[in-house]
Formats: sequence, structure tokens, C-alpha cells
Amino acid sequence: MTARIIDGKAAAAALRATVGAEVARFHAATGRAPGLAVVLVGEDPASAVYVRSKHKATIEAGMLSFEHRLPATATQDELVALVDTLNTDPAVDGILVQLPLPPQIDENVIITRINPDKDVDGFSPVNAGRLAIGLHGFVPCTPLGCLKLLQAELGDLSGKSAVVIGRSNIVGKPMALLLLSASCTVTIAHSRTRDLPGVVRGADIVIAAVGRPNMVSGDWLKPGATVIDVGINRTEEGLTGDVDFASASQVAGAITPVPGGVGPMTIACLIRNTLVSAARREGLEMEKSL
Repeated sequence: MTARIIDGKAAAAALRATVGAEVARFHAATGRAPGLAVVLVGEDPASAVYVRSKHKATIEAGMLSFEHRLPATATQDELVALVDTLNTDPAVDGILVQLPLPPQIDENVIITRINPDKDVDGFSPVNAGRLAIGLHGFVPCTPLGCLKLLQAELGDLSGKSAVVIGRSNIVGKPMALLLLSASCTVTIAHSRTRDLPGVVRGADIVIAAVGRPNMVSGDWLKPGATVIDVGINRTEEGLTGDVDFASASQVAGAITPVPGGVGPMTIACLIRNTLVSAARREGLEMEKSL
């Protein structure tokens, strides 16, 4: 068996095109464009690349992009003051503070300071709670992108068995909640799970989000399983995911590559969330098309 490749680039391009069309409709209705503010503290190379990609995608969608760069020596109070300013800026519909932050700044303080209705990253405790009990909020962009890829590949997910490997607040936990809301039977696995290969082998859907290169091999998988690889790890051989693609692609029914799988969908879902935030603030209905 050779797995179908789930093309995240193509899916992201389609979502971004839909967002762009809806942004034009939003602009016609309100006389303004949605705005996304991105804050970068310091000069972490990977973060800087990611911020540039977000800026490009925002502009291409017809949105306003506000970039704020603070030095690595910035204090927590300085960053809090900037977030407070963005919270009250009527031109800003979404706020994203790029992680990780320098050690002198408590990430939890900053995340909880962002207005939950502008928290397009979906990391705030308020939005985490909304997701947990099924209320409207913002879902973290990476798990939302994973869900969209799964639905495009499999259609109705109801009744399928899913294993999420990883229990982070950014991917693992919200991913499990999204799959539950889609009526999957969900197991959250992690480094202390007994017989992890055996647990994974029973799943129709496998989401790997542990940050360990090539951890999930083909012999861990049920034949025909759908595999979403969230990992992106830099090794001597280059970028690789959490799944050993060579062996897994001989067993899985469908699989995302690294790169070119989940990554592009993360940015597409960010601009999607920004448009949704703007539409909610203006009392417009646009979510059903997104």
C-alpha cells in the first residue's frame, strides 16, 4: 500500500482564497479591512520567518497587518502595555504574540492579558474553556487546520477511533476536543502511555504532535489509517516530522508530508480566525463559509 499524500499547501491555498473573497465582502459591508497585529519580542530566527509568512498571508488576503517588534531585553510590563493598547485599538481584530518569549516574560501572563475576543491564536484560558464546553470561541490554528485536512480527506468523522500523541495546550488537548466534537472516539497518548505502539495501532486516525523526529513508524499503524504529522524537527538530514514518512506511507491510507502538510494550514487558519473575529465584532455572519 502506498498512502495518498494529503496536500496541505493546496488545502491552505483554497482556504486562503475563500478568506480573501470573504474579506472583500466584509470590506464592502463595513468600509474597512480586518486587521491582524503580530508582536515579536527578540530576534529568534524561526519566529522571525514565521512572522514574515503571517504578514505575507495577511496582506495577500486583503487584510491589514500591524507588526510590532520589541527587543529581546523588553520587560514584561512593556509587553503588557503594548497588548493593552492593541486590545483597545478598533482597527485590530486579532492579536498574536509570537512564542516563545524571552525568559524574563511569563507567557501565561501575556496570553491571559489578550482580549479573548481578539485572541485569534486561541490560547487564552477563556477560549480553551469555550472549546471545552462547545461555545463559540477561537480554536488554536494548528489543530483547526488538522481537523479541516481530516474532514477534506475523510468526510464525516463520526464514529472513527482517533489517537492524539501529545498533550500540549497548543495542539494535543484542543485537537482531542475538536475530534470529540466531531463524534470521534478519542485517546490522548503521551510519553508515559503504556504500549504506545499498540494504542496507536488501534486508531483510524493518528495525530502525531510530540516533537520527536520519526517517532511513529509504519509498524505502529493500522493499515489504511489516516496520519496527520504535526511535528517539524530540524535534523542533520533536514526537516522531518514526528512520523517516519518512509515506513508509514507504506501502511497508512493517507498521510501529511513534512514540510507541506500541516504548516501551511496553520497560517491559513490564522487569517481565517482574524476574519471571523472581525465579522463577529461587526455583527456579520461569515463563519459558515469558512
